[in-house]
Amino acid sequence: MNISDVERDALYKVIYARRDVRREFLDKPIADDVLARILSAGHHAPSVGFMQPWDFILVTEQATKQAIKQGFDLANAESAAQFSEDKRAAYQNIKLEGIVESPLGICVTCDRQRNGPVVIGRTIKPEMDLYSTVCAIQNMWLAARAENIGLGWVSIIHDQVLRDTLAIPDHIDIIGYLCLGYVSKFKSKPELEEFGWLPRENLERLIHKEKWSVKND
Repeated sequence: MNISDVERDALYKVIYARRDVRREFLDKPIADDVLARILSAGHHAPSVGFMQPWDFILVTEQATKQAIKQGFDLANAESAAQFSEDKRAAYQNIKLEGIVESPLGICVTCDRQRNGPVVIGRTIKPEMDLYSTVCAIQNMWLAARAENIGLGWVSIIHDQVLRDTLAIPDHIDIIGYLCLGYVSKFKSKPELEEFGWLPRENLERLIHKEKWSVKND
């Protein structure tokens, strides 16, 4: 199946327009068919040995979100203390989640025991199942953006909070907690770039030919 120029351009548009959304969520539910498309996009991600190790826990109850938000608040304070004093003030002014504001949360997990202990492609790099699940999240992120739905990945939270709140078994790895919802607007640049936390790296400096090379400023 060939991809037309129009379809190619649409894909690149979605990639460049993808944002990690933490604010501007609207109180508007995501229709079942739209959510099904986003989850199906995740389920069609590449996976090592075709093991498809992911599961998706959908969170809509406000009480559940509040419990997760409390876990974020504790982890966020712990994280802030790790930055230098000048960076800490800037860090504390950045909104880093939309757990309560977003209409839907999705906890994405990885079952590393799925399809047995020996899996094609994981025999030398056993962490490939974790990477496969991250690919599923990226597919969902792009699919959500194509649906004009914002998605934010909350990583500042201890796994045990999600494990206890969502009754996740001990043998299941937690990969990410995602906040999804329609938003009033998408930013023209990633929020941390716009905020001045860090600039985008120069791609040319990240490309090496044949062997690793040290790039001079």
